Amino acid sequence: MPHLVLLYTPDLEQQADIPALCRALADTMLQQRDESGKAVFPTGGTRVLAYPAAHCAVADGRGDYGFLYANLRMGAGRSPAVHKAVGDNLLAVVRARFEAILAQRPVGITLQIDESPGQVYDGKYSSLHPLFNTNF
Repeated sequence: MPHLVLLYTPDLEQQADIPALCRALADTMLQQRDESGKAVFPTGGTRVLAYPAAHCAVADGRGDYGFLYANLRMGAGRSPAVHKAVGDNLLAVVRARFEAILAQRPVGITLQIDESPGQVYDGKYSSLHPLFNTNF
């Protein structure tokens, strides 16, 4: 973890470079630092996944409306200041990448961050983390 999941109206694929957006968001996540300068997210655990909605209805359906919902799920333990900085930085990336689209048509963008303090199970198996854990 962290996992950033994007869900969007499929018509946005015609206007937005979704793979490039995913890479830009992942890079932004990896650049985040906490108050002590430590990386907020582990490189091997950072994932951005994007899915066009198979079915959707936006607003009253009378316009050419689009929507992108982004949900970042992260483990507990980060400060409110880190939450805000991460959210602001991720939202800035989406806004910059959607600026031209937003000028042409109405698109709703939502970014939410959830922590998982009440996990009852957190199983992991990865050959990614050893690639980036150099302090062992």
